[in-house]
This record gives sequence, C-alpha cells and structure tokens, in this order.
Amino acid sequence: MIDTIEKISDCMVQHGAHNDRVYLIKLAEGCASEMISHVEQLAQKNNYSKIFAKVPEWALAEFQKSGYMIEAVVPRFYDGAQDGFFIAKYLDALRWEEQHPDTVSDVLATAKEKAEQSCDVTLDTDCTMDVVGENDVLDVCSVYKQVFESYPFPIHDPNYIIKTMKESSVYFCIRKDGEIISVASSEMDAAGKNVEMTDFATMRDYRGSGFASLLLGKMEQEMALRGMKTAYTIARSLSYGMNITFAKQGYQYAGTLTNNTNICGHMESMNVWYKHLT
Repeated sequence: MIDTIEKISDCMVQHGAHNDRVYLIKLAEGCASEMISHVEQLAQKNNYSKIFAKVPEWALAEFQKSGYMIEAVVPRFYDGAQDGFFIAKYLDALRWEEQHPDTVSDVLATAKEKAEQSCDVTLDTDCTMDVVGENDVLDVCSVYKQVFESYPFPIHDPNYIIKTMKESSVYFCIRKDGEIISVASSEMDAAGKNVEMTDFATMRDYRGSGFASLLLGKMEQEMALRGMKTAYTIARSLSYGMNITFAKQGYQYAGTLTNNTNICGHMESMNVWYKHLT
C-alpha cells in the first residue's frame, strides 16, 4: 500500500491506510483553520487513528484549541528563527499507547550516554561516497527493498525517487567497488531552511561499519552550503544504531512521536533529533 501525497493551498498532506494516519507535512501561512478542517475530514472519512502535523509557532494555539498535543519541539526550526512543533491528535486510544515502553526508554538513554563518545570512522580505500544521480535510482531502490519490509514513503519506487530528486531531496551513497551499499537522503524545505536527514539504509553485510555517520557528516556539509540552517531526523525509537548515530553527531533529542510510522513491517514510535547547522 502507498499513502497519498497531495498539495492544497501551498500546504502538503500525506494520508492513507499504510500508516493509518493523516500527516500535515507543510503548513502555509494563513491556512491553519482550513487545514485543521481538511485533515480532520480526511481522518473521519477514512477512519484513521492518528493525525500528525509539523507546524510553526504561529499556528500552534489554533491546533491546540482543536485538541492537538505537542510530541516534539525543535527550536529555531523555521528559517533559523521560529520554533517548530510536532503535534498529534489521537482518534483511537490504542494508537496512543506505547507498545514497547522499556525498549524505547533504553534506546534513548543509551543514545544520550554515548553522545560524548567520538565517532571516528574512515572510509576504506575500496569505497567512495558521493551524490546519487538519476542513473543510480534502480540501484538505490534495490537497497531500500532489501533493507525495509515496509516504509512510510514509497522509496521502493524509482519514479518516487526521481520525483523527489527533482523537487527537494538530495540522495547520498557509499559505493564499494562501484556498487551502492549504503544510502541516505536530505529532504530540504527551502522556504523554512530546514532539512530532514532520512532514508538511511545499509546492506546487511556492511552494517556496523559506521556508514550512517559518514553519510550524515557529508550530508551536513552539503546542506550547510545550500543554506539549510537546521537539520533534523525522525528516527525509529527501537533502533539503537540510528539514535546513537545522531546523538554522537551532536544532535539534540526533541521528543517522541508515539506509534507514528509503519516501518520495517509494523507501527513504531519515532524519536525526533535536531542540530543547528549555522
């Protein structure tokens, strides 16, 4: 199943049965009332159990009046000035109930403990790191298909990868003897000058090599050059590796999104981490 992504009045919404939610990805100025009405109609019509949104501080009070709660806060998220709020409205009590509270807590505690440790990783001489081009798209999708049983966005689809490349995303990869073995992407909000560091995937035989840290460092450099002021990620709350990677790279914990995303075959909570690049 693939969820629908649609644009409405310069806003962007994703919704569908795959993630069983409505996700307000982008809210344009002056559209808060309109979008609250729209996402709630979508949720009611399709019987979704969660509405999730990223909103600027100016819109927060209006959403809170409609019953939305804050799950994460990123300071200076928009244009390096205005805070960003990750908010939710649960339409089913079970969706609000964390299924793995002990593991979620332990992953977060472990990541914070390891934050001060160095992440000195070097690339082997038979490996290279570069930006993915359109000619690499089939290989990128092949990596994603092998790593993720399910994913919140259709990264298994070459057409989706090419579309996002043309619109807002830069994909990075590590190759070994010319073959792509690790991938990640930077999804830019040009107006808000923030970027999501996401879609990290490494082939099974090469996990534990620190490739995510290497890619993240490269991505930060490139995004800073492109004028992005704040980097963030929405990381699987059950993944020790990814949370530790971001903590070691200087990212700060912003909050947890409960039962937010269908990834790796099941619904999972996600941790938000952020870092100011300038």
